[in-house]
Amino acid sequence: MGLSFLLLFRFSNPLEIAPKSNFLLSFSPSGMNAAVRAVVRMGIYVGAKVYFIHEGYQGMVDGGDNIEEATWESVSSMLQIGGTVIGSARCKEFRTHEGRLKAALNLVQHGITNLCVIGGDGSLTGANLFREEWSGLLTELVEQGAIEEESVQKYSALHIVGMVGSIDNDFCGTDMTIGTDSALHRIIEVVDAIMTTAQSHQRTFVLEVMGRHCGYLALVSALACGADWVLIPEMPPEDGWEDKMCQKLFATRSRGTRLNIIIVAEGAIDRHGKPITSSLVKDLVVKNLGFDTRVTILGHVQRGGTPSAFDRILASRMGVEAVLALLETTANTPACVVSLSGNQSVRLPLMECVQMTQAVQKAMDEKRFEDAVKLRGRSFQNNLRTYKLLAHRKPESDLPSNFNVAVLNVGAPAAGMNAAVRSAVRVGISQGHKMFAVSDGFEGFSKGQIKEVKWSDVGGWTGQGGSLLGTKRTLPAKYVEKIAEQMKKHNINALLVVGGFEALESLLQLYDARRSFEEFCIPMCILPATISNNVPGTDLSIGADTALNAIVETCDRIKQSASGTKRRVFIIETMGGYCGYLASVGGLASGADAVYIYEEPFDIRDLQANVEHLTEKMKTSIQRGLVLRNENSNDNYTTDFIYQLYSEEGKGVFDCRKNVLGHMQQGGAPSPFDRNFGTKISAKAMQWITNKLQETFRQGRVFANTEDTCCLLGMRRRALVFQPVVQLKDETDFVHRIPKEQWWLKLRPLMKILAKYKTSYDVSDYGILEHVVGSRPKELDAAVAM
Repeated sequence: MGLSFLLLFRFSNPLEIAPKSNFLLSFSPSGMNAAVRAVVRMGIYVGAKVYFIHEGYQGMVDGGDNIEEATWESVSSMLQIGGTVIGSARCKEFRTHEGRLKAALNLVQHGITNLCVIGGDGSLTGANLFREEWSGLLTELVEQGAIEEESVQKYSALHIVGMVGSIDNDFCGTDMTIGTDSALHRIIEVVDAIMTTAQSHQRTFVLEVMGRHCGYLALVSALACGADWVLIPEMPPEDGWEDKMCQKLFATRSRGTRLNIIIVAEGAIDRHGKPITSSLVKDLVVKNLGFDTRVTILGHVQRGGTPSAFDRILASRMGVEAVLALLETTANTPACVVSLSGNQSVRLPLMECVQMTQAVQKAMDEKRFEDAVKLRGRSFQNNLRTYKLLAHRKPESDLPSNFNVAVLNVGAPAAGMNAAVRSAVRVGISQGHKMFAVSDGFEGFSKGQIKEVKWSDVGGWTGQGGSLLGTKRTLPAKYVEKIAEQMKKHNINALLVVGGFEALESLLQLYDARRSFEEFCIPMCILPATISNNVPGTDLSIGADTALNAIVETCDRIKQSASGTKRRVFIIETMGGYCGYLASVGGLASGADAVYIYEEPFDIRDLQANVEHLTEKMKTSIQRGLVLRNENSNDNYTTDFIYQLYSEEGKGVFDCRKNVLGHMQQGGAPSPFDRNFGTKISAKAMQWITNKLQETFRQGRVFANTEDTCCLLGMRRRALVFQPVVQLKDETDFVHRIPKEQWWLKLRPLMKILAKYKTSYDVSDYGILEHVVGSRPKELDAAVAM
C-alpha cells in the first residue's frame, strides 16, 4: 500500500462551506507533485493548516518527523519534478490492526480527521478500511489511555477523498489516472527513436511495456505508433495467433515496409492463461520468418521523467476538487474518488470504483475476456475497436467499392493531423470506400491535386508532425466553381476536412454553395485541428496538447536557467491569435504568476497590481517568476511593454528576461494524446460519413442537403458530438476567430489561486456524487483522456 503524502487543514473558510477539523493528504508516478502543490495551496487558500506525511502509510504509522507542516513556499518549483518529493513507501504494518491503531493515534494527536489518498486500488481500499475502523480504533485508544474520552467526540469521523495515481490507468471510474500520460510520453519517445534506426536496417522490434494486469499502455502506445501487433492481458489472442501474427508481419514487409513493431504488455497471456513474453514473441518471429528481431524492455523508465502538460493540468484540477470534496463531506458521506470523465472532473463512490476494478481481474481470471474489456470502460473498448480497424487490413476482395471519400487539411499545420488522415484512410478503406487525398487544401482541390490513397500509403504517418498532405489557409469561396468541377470529375461522395478555424469557415461556405452546386450536396465533416484550440463546438482540438507540451518544456528550461542566479522574472509570449487557451492552460501547467489574454481584459492598474504582487513574493520566498502573454491579448500592452514595465518596477528586487516562443509551438512530433485523439475522432467521423452516405443514397446517387449532413465533430464536456456547422454560427465570434464561450476560462481562477492571488472560484459544477455505472453518456465513445 504505497502512499506518499498527507495534509492537515484548519479552515478560516473563504468558500463559505462549513469548516471541518483537520485533514490529511497522502500520495508515485509523474504528476504527483502537481497534485501535492494544488492540494497544499488550495488548502491554505481555504484557511487550512496543511501537513505533509512523508513515506506514505509508513510515515502515518511511524509519526514523529514524518508529519511536517506544509507551507506555500514548500511546494514551489516542484511542478517539473517527476515522482513525489515527499516520498512513498509500501507498508506491511498498515495492513495490520496494530499498525492502523498507531496511525490513528498519530492522526488524532495532530487533529487530522480528513484524508486525501493518492494511489491505486490497494492504497484506496486500505484507506477506506481505515475509515470504517476509525471509531473502533479511537475507542480502543481511549481504553489504552492513549487519548482522552473527549477526543472520540471531537474526532468522531474520518473523511476520505481519493485521487488515482497509476501509470497503468487500471482504475475503473476515471478516463485517465495521474501519471499515465507521462508514461505514454516515455514510451513514444523510445518508439520514435527506435523507428529511425529500424527503418534503416529492416528490423522487427518487440517492445515490452508495463501493465501486469492492464493493457492500457500497450494498447494506446500501439495506436500512437501504428504497431503491427499488440498483446494485452484483457483480450488474449485467439488460438493460432502465432501464425496469424507472422503472416501479418510478412505481408507488411512484402509491401515494402522496412519496420515492424510488436508491443507486448508485461502481463500478456494467451487464451489458456499462459504468459506471452517479449522473448517468446521474438523467438517466434526469428524462427518462422527469419527477420532481424530485437527486444526492448522499457521497465521503470516509464515511471520517471518530467510530467507531461496533461498530467500537470489533470493533477492540479483533481487536487483542487479533492479539497472541495473534503470541505463538503459529512459523517454520512461515503468515501469518494475524484475522477475524470470526458473533460470534466466528477466524484464517484470510492468503493464502487474499487469493486469495479476488482471485477475486471475476476473476469480475466475466469477467462471472461469480453466482460473484462467492457468493465474497463468505453474508452478502453473504443481504443481496442479502433486499433483493430486500423491495424488489421481486410482482403481487397472483401471490400466492395461503394463511395469515393476525399480528405484534406485546411489552415495552419497542427501535430496530429497526419494521424487523423491515416485513420480516415484506413477506416474508410475497411468500410469499402475509395479514399482520395487532396494536397494543399482547397487551393489544391481547385487545381485537381487529388489522388487515390491506399492502405499502405499512410503507413508510419501517426508520428509525423505537420501536414504531409500539405495545408493552406485559403478558403474555398473564390474557387468554388473549380472545386465543384473537380468533385464531379472524381465523383467525390463525401468530404472530411481536418483543420482549424478556416475549416469551419470553409464548410460554412460549401454549405451555402449547395444552393448553386449539387456537387456539395454530400456528407461533409470537420475534425478540429489547431494548436490555438479556438474552434467553436469543441473543448479540445488536435494539436493543442503538443503545443502545450512545447510551451511547458520551454518554460521549464527557462526557469531552470535562472537556478542559482539572482531573482529573475521571465516574460513569455505564446501563440493562439485572440484565443488565450495556450497561455492560460500553459500557465497553469508551468506555474505562472500571471497570464494576460484577450478574453480577460486588463489595464495598467492590473499590470501594476501584478508587479507589486510578484515583488512581494520575490522579497519573501520565490526566486523565479513566470509571466505569460497571449500574442493578441492587447494591442497596446505588448510583450515589450510588459517586459519594460516589470523591469522598471522590479529594480532592486528582480530583473527580467523575455522570450517569444513563436512557431516552435507548431512543430515537433505529435504527443501521444494528439496521436490518439486524432486517430479516434477520425475513425468516428468516418463511421458517421458511412452512415450518412447510406442514408442519403437514392436512385443511384448521393444527395445530402440538410443541416445534419454538414457537421463538426467535437468534444463537448463528456461526449463526442456531431454538430451542424450552421448551428455553430451563433456560438462564434468571427471577428476574433474564437468561440463566444470557452470552458477553460473556468481554470483561470484556479491558476490565480495557485499563484497566491485572492479571487473567487466557481464551484457550481462540483459537489454531486455520481455512480460508476451510468456516469458515462452513451455517446462517449472516445474519452478526452485517450
